[in-house]
Amino acid sequence: MSLLARPAVASFAAKSMQRLALAADRRPGGRGSAAAWHARLPEFPRTVRELTIPTSVAPARVTVYPPASEGPPPPVHVNFHGGGYVMPLTEIDDPLCRFLAAEAEVAVLNVDYVVAPQHPFPAPPRQAFEVVRWIAEHGAEHGWDGSRLSVGGQSAGGGLAAAVARQALEEGGPSIALQVLHYAPLDLATSAKDKHAAIAKPVLRPWMADVFDTCYVPDPRERADRLVSPAHPSDTADLKGIAPALVVTAEYDLLKAEGVRYAERLQRAGALVEHHDVPQVDHGYDGKDDEKAREIYALIARHVRRAVDTGTGKAD
Repeated sequence: MSLLARPAVASFAAKSMQRLALAADRRPGGRGSAAAWHARLPEFPRTVRELTIPTSVAPARVTVYPPASEGPPPPVHVNFHGGGYVMPLTEIDDPLCRFLAAEAEVAVLNVDYVVAPQHPFPAPPRQAFEVVRWIAEHGAEHGWDGSRLSVGGQSAGGGLAAAVARQALEEGGPSIALQVLHYAPLDLATSAKDKHAAIAKPVLRPWMADVFDTCYVPDPRERADRLVSPAHPSDTADLKGIAPALVVTAEYDLLKAEGVRYAERLQRAGALVEHHDVPQVDHGYDGKDDEKAREIYALIARHVRRAVDTGTGKAD
């Protein structure tokens, strides 16, 4: 076991990273600040409001991005940000949320969910599910149509979106028209040291997994749980009836193989809408490349709009 895989050390490292991220977020105009994320994709103006959603875990702050056009209550897309289940990086998805609100014509709700080590598994996926259930049930009070609902996320947020879809399948709802899994970690039961990328030095490194995975799921035996590792071979449950999925992987990403495995599993269950592999990019590519971000966000927007308009994520 590496030093960083020891719970006390991993927790100290994670909390230090959280403090640095929060400091960067507050630095006016600095790289990694909220203002810097808000300045990206300027063709999509930022008009938001906030609300707080009660859950059994903790209240969840949610930022609401309404569509530009007025009319009947729009469909809703619930977004979960990335950050290894540890980093409170809600604002990094601000460009994506503005893009989807405008191009998919949906209300986008960006969720500030609880993170580890303060809230380890199973708190984040349970809170995420309860947030989505609340959104589905309370749309009429807040201006969106909760009966036309999609969920999605990037990196760890994609893992939470997959966990939400799984809980919805097991608990009989809410109905989810589409789950968007964008370079998501879907197998924490397999050590990062045993995963292989197409390039020698990918963005994600084993030391990061030591910190993030240890904080999120301190007991290695629990990392095979279906809400953590649906792409691991030990999860053999029948997924027939789970929400249709768009799975987006990155060619150079250390997590690509597990994304491919889960896409294949969803296809066997009749739930795969599309698996799109983005060529010649690594994990988190859209955070730096505006042109590539626009291209893939447009793909996501098309699938979201089709799914919530028709009530199914099935492609034409």
